[in-house]
Parts: sequence; C-alpha cells; structure tokens
Amino acid sequence: MSRQDVSRPTAVIVLAAGQGTRMKSELSKVVHPLAGLSMIGHALRTAQALTPEYVVAVVRHQREQVMNEALRVLPNAIIADQDEIPGTGRAVLCGLAELRERAGELSGTVLVTSGDVPLLSSDTLAELVRAHAEAGHAVSLVSTIVDDPTGYGRIIRDEAGNVVAIVEQRDATPEQAAVREINAGIYAFDAAFLYETLQGVGTNNAQGEVYLTDVVAAASPAGRTAGALVLEDEWQARGCNDRAQLAELGAELNRRICLAHMRQGVSIVDPTSTWIDVDVTIGPDTTIWPGTILRGNTHIEGGSELGPHTTLTNVTVGARSVLPSLWGSNVSLPADTIGTPHSILD
Repeated sequence: MSRQDVSRPTAVIVLAAGQGTRMKSELSKVVHPLAGLSMIGHALRTAQALTPEYVVAVVRHQREQVMNEALRVLPNAIIADQDEIPGTGRAVLCGLAELRERAGELSGTVLVTSGDVPLLSSDTLAELVRAHAEAGHAVSLVSTIVDDPTGYGRIIRDEAGNVVAIVEQRDATPEQAAVREINAGIYAFDAAFLYETLQGVGTNNAQGEVYLTDVVAAASPAGRTAGALVLEDEWQARGCNDRAQLAELGAELNRRICLAHMRQGVSIVDPTSTWIDVDVTIGPDTTIWPGTILRGNTHIEGGSELGPHTTLTNVTVGARSVLPSLWGSNVSLPADTIGTPHSILD
C-alpha cells in the first residue's frame, strides 16, 4: 500500500493495560478467547490490516500474559509499559514515548483502539482514518447511538454539530447524561497534536485519571477541529467487561461468521447451535448439521457433510467427506470418507 493512501495510519496504539477485575479471572481480560482468538488478538489483527508502520500494545496488569499473547499474534508488535499513573491518556502517552524512542518524532495519523472491542472491523478503522485525514481534524473518533448510554462517555457537540468534548459518566451533568451518542474509545489523532496535548493533560476529574478524551476538548481552544464517525453497527463499538458481555459478543461474532460462510455457499442448518472459529475455512456445498463445533485451524474441503454434533479441532477434512457425530483433533481426513469416530481416527 502506498504511503499516499490516507487510510493508512503511521501507527496504531492498542490499549491493553487495564485490570479487568469484573472478569473475576486469573486470565487477563484481553486474553480471554472469542471464536478461537483472544480479544487482543482480534484488536491486533484489525490494526495490522491497515498496514501501519508501527503497532503498539500498551500493557501493565498481568503484563507477561498480555505481552506474550500480543507477540504470539503479531510478532513485530511493539510493547509499551504504562507506568503507575492511571488513565487512558497516560497509557497513550507511554505508547507514544516508546514509539518516539524507536522512530523519533512522529507525523501523520496515530490511531488508538482498545484491546477489548473484538467486533471492530478494519473497514471501519480505514474509514475513520480516511475521513480524519481528508477533513484535516486534530482528532476524529468513533461514536454510536444507543438506547442505554449508562457507563459510557457522552459525545458533546456545539450548535453547529461539531464535537467539542467527551464527558465521562461520573463527571456528567444530568443534561449531559441524557445524551445517547456515546464514545466507542476509538480515535484518530494528528500525531504532533496528540503528543503535545497529552503532556499538559491533568487528572482533575472524578476518577483522578489522565483522560484521553481531554485531547478532544483541547482541539477547539487550539484552533483545530474534532470530528466523529457515527457507527450504525453498534456491535463494533461494544467493549467487554465481564463474562456475560463476553458471551453476548461471542454469540454475535459467531452469528456473523456463520452468515459469512453461508453467503459463500455453505449450508448451515441451525446457525444458533453451530460454532465456528475465525480461522476455520469451509469449502462450498458443505452441509453442517446442528450441534457442530469447528475450532482452531480446521479446514473443510467442499461437498462435505458434518454432524450433527461433530466437534473438530485443527482438523483437515478432504472433499466430499461425511462425518456424523464425530470428535477429533490434529488429524487429516481423506476425501470421500464415511465412518464413525473410531474408523476415522484410529
């Protein structure tokens, strides 16, 4: 991709330093899997799809877990450590400091995403970066409109419709709390403006944190503008804080995966009981019966019939195979195979 392509950012910073205590797990929140890939894995793949010069993962809590998973998914990722000062703004500043040590002063667009928004698409990020560059904004962000904005930062606009601030739930007035347009925590920044502004952002808020959202409010006083890309697909903006939200996101992601396969010629009799990981490939004219689970790097060639209640993990299945009520892992099944688990796997 050419450097003249305005949808390509200079860097993407993925924030993954939070504790995630509501998961109540020894596993870091962003390392929890969704459709066969960790949440931070989804974030890093989405970032890398834009072919930025640099991808940075900012870590702190359960550092080794998160760092190891980030490097497993994206070996060339840069790891930056957030210090003891809390807040998303501080996390981004730590990421920028690590980048500047390696690359010197940055120019162009710096994209900031979260490690716990697994349904965000690379198309949305590319659209955000392109709109940001073409408008010449200091800051552009992703927002969405929801029925219940509780817990999210509210997008505050002036009379002309320009974004002038993002107000967090704990700092909002009753009038601001009634706003239904929320911040998705996904931003495109002018690199120089971001670095300069963050150095002056304080912690004068209910949380005592360095808010990244304060950079948005700094645009207008500096004679710059801030824009917003409003998502119609609110699932792309949904984060994950607990196991219930993880299950909701997983179900929606699985629905989308099944839909994509069906549109490529795969018959899935009951998508609600069929679970397919993101790296699974399935050839056309395959039929999948209810209760089937396809995991890991499983590859199904065309014309096959799976299930009901077949579970395969890291399996390669030849064309026109028939696998009823089968479980298996790390095997290759030849074409035109018909049989039971024992006759196939033993």
